[in-house]
Amino acid sequence: MTKENRFPDVVFIGQPNCGKSTLFNAIAGLKAQTSNFPGTTVKHTHSKVNIEGKVLNIIDLPGTYSLNPSDPAEKVVLTHLFLEKPDLIFNVVDASILGRSLELTLELIELEYPVIVVLNMIDLAEKKGVEIDPKKLEKLLGVPVIPTVASHGRGIKELLDAAFQNLEKGLSVSHIKWSRDVEDKIEEMEDHLPEDFPIVGNKRFTAINMISSSKLLFDKMLKDINPALKMVLDRVRSELETRHNAPAYEVIAAERHHLAFKIFEESSRVVRGKRISMLDRVDDVIMHPFLGYLILLAVFLGFFFIIFNVGSPLEELLLGPLDNFRNFLSLKLGAGVVFYLVDGLLQGIGGGVAIVLPYFIPLLFLMSFLEDVGYLARAGFLMDTFMHRIGLHGKSISPFILGFGCSVPAIVSTRILESRRDRIVTSLLIPFIPCSARTTIILALVGFYLGPFWALGFYLFNILLLGVLGRLITLFFKTPSPGLILEIPSLKMPSLKNMMRKTYFQLKSFLKFAWPILIAGSVVLGLLQYLNFDKFINLVLSPLVEKGLGLPQELGVTLVFGFLRKELSLIMMLQALGVSYKDLMTIISREQLIVFTVFISFFIPCVSTVAIIWKEVGKKVAFLSMGLNTGVAIVISLLVRLILAI
Repeated sequence: MTKENRFPDVVFIGQPNCGKSTLFNAIAGLKAQTSNFPGTTVKHTHSKVNIEGKVLNIIDLPGTYSLNPSDPAEKVVLTHLFLEKPDLIFNVVDASILGRSLELTLELIELEYPVIVVLNMIDLAEKKGVEIDPKKLEKLLGVPVIPTVASHGRGIKELLDAAFQNLEKGLSVSHIKWSRDVEDKIEEMEDHLPEDFPIVGNKRFTAINMISSSKLLFDKMLKDINPALKMVLDRVRSELETRHNAPAYEVIAAERHHLAFKIFEESSRVVRGKRISMLDRVDDVIMHPFLGYLILLAVFLGFFFIIFNVGSPLEELLLGPLDNFRNFLSLKLGAGVVFYLVDGLLQGIGGGVAIVLPYFIPLLFLMSFLEDVGYLARAGFLMDTFMHRIGLHGKSISPFILGFGCSVPAIVSTRILESRRDRIVTSLLIPFIPCSARTTIILALVGFYLGPFWALGFYLFNILLLGVLGRLITLFFKTPSPGLILEIPSLKMPSLKNMMRKTYFQLKSFLKFAWPILIAGSVVLGLLQYLNFDKFINLVLSPLVEKGLGLPQELGVTLVFGFLRKELSLIMMLQALGVSYKDLMTIISREQLIVFTVFISFFIPCVSTVAIIWKEVGKKVAFLSMGLNTGVAIVISLLVRLILAI
């Protein structure tokens, strides 16, 4: 599509936890779509918005601390930024930590792309006693500055007005000069760049990053550099290092850091002395070396019981009409192929509504709450000691927490880990975390029939198993895990509207991708039952299912379909046994229910998880994950059966 016949591209760029996605959602509403960059699994969110007849194509890029990132995922996003130059950049900064946030802003200005600085969370800065003069900041940076409070919708109209005004008139951006000696070396490097040299952004940006030895964007470029230019680069670096008594990359970083804080000091002032706010007091308790862990346990227990106490009554309420309708159909349709297909369709649709969604929706909502309030980063900090015990560090806790929602984004998020060793170990452990599908099975079976404390015990055992497996896996690696560098965002009251949006988007993804698999799987099982082909599958698996695990032979077929979606095993369990949900315990014993739940929870990851592990860390790790999960599922299930038989 040519530049003339498409809508202007506006990209959102900012450091993590700056409120960038909140601002994007406030503008995009519920129309946003999530997709991958071409040829990658890096997700970005985009939407077309119509503002008073004018349309913008807005794109929310993942958070990044700099344009010279250490994270390979950020590299892909920034490569997209350089190859497809946007019409306008919204650089979202956290006003409460303006000094640190401006370093990324200065890099964007060095690119000389059209940029508007969005001074977000200005209310939080005011609460901290920091008064920022947007006009003074605008003058110092040379680009428009718009204060906003994205969670409350403040400043969004002014931001969009500024965007349209600058898109119409054109926004000229000039870089800000550094110390004279550093500027001289940058200009010298620029002057020596050949005309055919691959420029990234512009000559100045390219020269700066060559001097500072960007590891990702310029590796290939520096390999192909001609000898004459290589001599100039070495001399420029050497002279800077001699003059400043520091490596060249530190000189560049120090210049940007110094300028960012100089601009911050000139555009802001502290209007009152440092006072400990109520949120700071709360934060001190949350991060306390003893109380913090008690609070973490309380949050986990509260998380669990809220989901159970919301989901269980809803499940019971919705199952009654579903069972009655199935009984009515069996009387009307008899036992022909039509009944089996219609019954499979009904169980797929009804099972998703009555069994999956009552637990899935509160789980998504509470995850959004913990993320928006700023607790997830604190959980990562508190868990750092425990993670080191299993050979990882606290940064891995973020993918683990995501794993409670879905293993696929959790595996993708392992890109935040700098070490391939940590990525492999974390990717192998994530499938053992009870994702939303497994949580549904645990709560809908163990919790519903045996009580919430049985389900809670299952979770605690799962965490213990995760620790043991992590310790065993890391024994095979010689190198230890690197240390943890984790930014703790400010605590803030979450926006109910934003949490509902996040829940909606994730629920929409489930309805779009997972639910059709549940329905199709139930219909296929109905057809297999009519053809009696399910009995052949059950017979093949009977040595494991019946003799090994002590389960009814009919459940063998559910294990095969569970590879597609874990919830499918739950729905098809009832279908395979030919009973309604309320009559399940008349067919199987309490011990069999526990063994089935244990096996399904730890059994081979779903096909989506296997595919993403293959994509992210390689096919060998994917096959290893399948084997590890299957082996652990068999061993633990056999042990549980033996213990329960005592």
